[in-house]
Amino acid sequence: MSEEVIAAIVILGVMGVGDAVWLPAMTERFYRKELPGLLAETPKWVPALGFYVLYAAATFVLVALPALDGDHSLGRVAATGATLGLAAYGTYDLTNLATVKGWSAKVTVVDMAWGAFLTAVAATLAVWIARTLS
Repeated sequence: MSEEVIAAIVILGVMGVGDAVWLPAMTERFYRKELPGLLAETPKWVPALGFYVLYAAATFVLVALPALDGDHSLGRVAATGATLGLAAYGTYDLTNLATVKGWSAKVTVVDMAWGAFLTAVAATLAVWIARTLS
């Protein structure tokens, strides 16, 4: 299996598992309290899946692929991943803070931090595992 295929699979897997742990753990004790009345009782799975595929692809193309092609350090991969995560989650959260009545600044900060962390971890693990297995 090529480095690229391994990296793409790892990114999607880490993001999926990360949010599968984070979201159930945080929804009731944090998100519902901070965003009363704004969250759906049940997520809409098709748009959610669309986000994960799109975002994993962007992380692969913008972070992992250049790292594999350019032999970037894992520190650089983590920093680039964190930057992408901060920008992507920030786009969503800051737009909501600006336009959605009742959106929480606390959610914005926490969610942006989570996006930066998750993307950094996914990209870094993807590059490390791809290099190790290839």
